[in-house]
Amino acid sequence: MTESLDSTREAAWRAYIEASQRLYTQLEEDLRAESDLSFADYHVLVLLSEAPGQRLRMGELASRLIFSPSRLTYQISSMQRRGMVSKEPCPDDRRGSEAVLTAAGLLALRDAAPHHLASVRTYLMDDLDDAEVACLTRVFGRIGDRLRASRTGSTTHATS
Repeated sequence: MTESLDSTREAAWRAYIEASQRLYTQLEEDLRAESDLSFADYHVLVLLSEAPGQRLRMGELASRLIFSPSRLTYQISSMQRRGMVSKEPCPDDRRGSEAVLTAAGLLALRDAAPHHLASVRTYLMDDLDDAEVACLTRVFGRIGDRLRASRTGSTTHATS
C-alpha cells in the first residue's frame, strides 16, 4: 500500500490542483471571449509560429502539445477548417505530414497574444515576486524533465 501524504504535502497538492484548474479555466475563458480561440488552438499557433519555416511534423507537434495522434488530428482538422493551419506532406519524407501556420493563423495569434498575455499577467505573474518565479521555473522544469524522461523510457522499453 502506498503511504499517504503528510498534511503539509496534501495541502500543497490540493492547493496546486485546485489553483491550476482554476487558472487554466480562467485563461481558457478569457482567450475564447477575446479571440474565439481555445487554449489548444493558441498553443498550436504559438508552437508553429516559433518553428523554423512555421511548420512542424505532426509527431513532433503532438509530442510538444502532449496530445495523442488522434487528438492532434482532430485539433489540426478543426484549425484547417478555420483556415489557421494547413497540413502538408513532409518535403524530406513523403510518408509524414507537417502542420503549417497560415497567414490567417499568424494574424489570429497576433490578435490574441496581447489579451492572453494580459490574462497570464493578471491571474499569475503579477502576483509573484522574482524568487517565486524562479522557484516555479525550477520546480516545474525539473518535474517536466522527469516526466519526459519517464515517457521516453517507457516508450523505448515498450518498443524494444
